[in-house]
Amino acid sequence: MKNSKETRTCIGCRKKDNKYNLIRIVSLEKGISIDKNQSAGGRGAYICRNEECLNKLIKNKKILKALKINISDEKYNELRGVMLDR
Repeated sequence: MKNSKETRTCIGCRKKDNKYNLIRIVSLEKGISIDKNQSAGGRGAYICRNEECLNKLIKNKKILKALKINISDEKYNELRGVMLDR
C-alpha cells in the first residue's frame, strides 16, 4: 500500500487495505448509513467486500463495538446488497 493515509482496517477480519477497496459504514444522528462516497461526517468503520467479514460482524457484534450503536437486520441486508453490487 503506497499511501498510509488511505489504509484502513476491516473491523471484521482486521485486514488492512486501501479505503477505496472497503465499504465505509458511518454512524449518524438518525442511525447508521453506508457511506458510498466515503465523505460523510461522523464516526465510521470499514468492512471488506466479502460476506465472511459481514458474518463475523453479525456474530461478534463488532459494529456495536466500533460505532457504539445497534444495527438492524435491515441494515445488515443492505450491506449484503452493497457487497453483491461491487
